[in-house]
Amino acid sequence: MAIAATFAVPAATAQSAETYTPAPANLAARAWFQDAKFGIFLHWGLYSELGGTGSSGGAEWIMQDNKIPAAKYERLAKFFYPHKFDADAWVRSFKDAGARYIVITSKHHDGFAMFDSKVSPYNVVKATPFKRDPIGELAAACRRQGVKLFFYYSQLDWHNPDYFPRGRTGHSAGRPEAGNWDKYLDYQDAQLRELLTQYGPIGGIWFDGWWDQEKTPLRDRWRLERTYKLIHQLQPGALIVNNHHHAPFAGEDYQTFERDLPGENKTGFSGTATVGALPLETAETMNGSWGFNLTDDQYKSPKTLVQTLVGAAGRNANFLLNTGPMPNGEIKPENLATFQTIGGWLKVNGASIYGTRGGPVSPGAWGVTTQKGKTVYVHLLRAHDGRVALPLKGQVAAARLLDGGARVSAARRGIKLKSQDFRRSARAGIRWSN
Repeated sequence: MAIAATFAVPAATAQSAETYTPAPANLAARAWFQDAKFGIFLHWGLYSELGGTGSSGGAEWIMQDNKIPAAKYERLAKFFYPHKFDADAWVRSFKDAGARYIVITSKHHDGFAMFDSKVSPYNVVKATPFKRDPIGELAAACRRQGVKLFFYYSQLDWHNPDYFPRGRTGHSAGRPEAGNWDKYLDYQDAQLRELLTQYGPIGGIWFDGWWDQEKTPLRDRWRLERTYKLIHQLQPGALIVNNHHHAPFAGEDYQTFERDLPGENKTGFSGTATVGALPLETAETMNGSWGFNLTDDQYKSPKTLVQTLVGAAGRNANFLLNTGPMPNGEIKPENLATFQTIGGWLKVNGASIYGTRGGPVSPGAWGVTTQKGKTVYVHLLRAHDGRVALPLKGQVAAARLLDGGARVSAARRGIKLKSQDFRRSARAGIRWSN
């Protein structure tokens, strides 16, 4: 249940965890990002063709998990033909779900570029019978429909022979035990330059894979400062995030958490990731897999996903919800149905999510608060006995449900609700004002 209140609240103290000076366009993009609140994550590549090979845990890591040599994995490109891919249909579905931005895998750990890369023939245009650039088509569709597009880019590469010495993964790819690390980083930056110059203004770059070298001598040889500077120079408004599971490094513009809400560590990924002062995001799957999986039916309910969206917003974070498109270019119908339900909820309750920041009451098992100006929204996430007491400062003058209901009374000691209001929680909200 979404509940809301309005009164005077002191402004938050501005803080910064970075050593570089962000451009005005970057600061504006950060504010936009915090207002956007909901994005769609897409894991799509050659691995999608294998669909986990019957294992509910297999997907985008299948080359590593099944120890497939790079030379044999390359053959998947000869069969990749997503004839039902329709960029406008994808974006329309995500926009109808209430998403304001999309993050898509431009290159995952398998090293295959899902865009028209000039620096490597190992890409969707040159190596597949599809011969089209889905990243370019998606970028154009996003511009037409007013949705921002971000590019996921894996720093880790199981295919490139210059990614050497190996980190903790990629030892079964059959590559020579030799390579040139700096040459690999030049290759990485060349592909990033392509992504930043071929597709118009983008939302940003979503990095992953730094952790592969975390316990090797290469840990501090990623040349992050140089790479981040390149991105900020080419597109000052593009945001940089790195899924390294640590507090943000210098040059990064927001902090993401993998399958954890900020401040939690249920998955084990966030043990050393203190919550910083930059904008925040939580990335989560719809089932148990990031990439397409034929047998993974462990779908989270729309209610659970909406509550995660609400929990993220109450912690001042965005929610990035993943789906793994099928190899034919379609989004799974189960996922489309869930997106439709989430979109319906946001049409009613979006005012309590979009453009808000974390509210004045700390999150708890009862729920969370969000805030926009003098209005505070209270989201009840579990059953109650008809009264909710919150430690709010300031007098509450009025309260209402976001769907127009009037079954709420507010007093200094709390909010009184009729018991049936919680059962309508997916479409309810309350607002206070003075």
